[in-house]
Amino acid sequence: MNLKKKNNSFCEISIRVSPGSSKNCLENDSTGGFKLRLTAPPVDGKANKECIRFFSKKFKIAKSSIEIVKGKSSRMKVLKFDGLSYDELTGMLQNLI
Repeated sequence: MNLKKKNNSFCEISIRVSPGSSKNCLENDSTGGFKLRLTAPPVDGKANKECIRFFSKKFKIAKSSIEIVKGKSSRMKVLKFDGLSYDELTGMLQNLI
């Protein structure tokens, strides 16, 4: 799993984003990491906004609690989740898959 425990106030996760898909969903990829399929196109930051919106809605947390810290113009992204512990984020991710 590509989940990094930073401290008790936030965690980071590495994901591969596939924009332009037929539906929004999170799944395991062939490397054991996570792949996020998004319907939004990779144009003008639309896929990045949809990525944050997806996790905000599914985890029921504020969009301001989620930040793309690496990969804003790449398919490989590192997301930072403020206010979630490692155990909370792990459980939420497993419930989505």
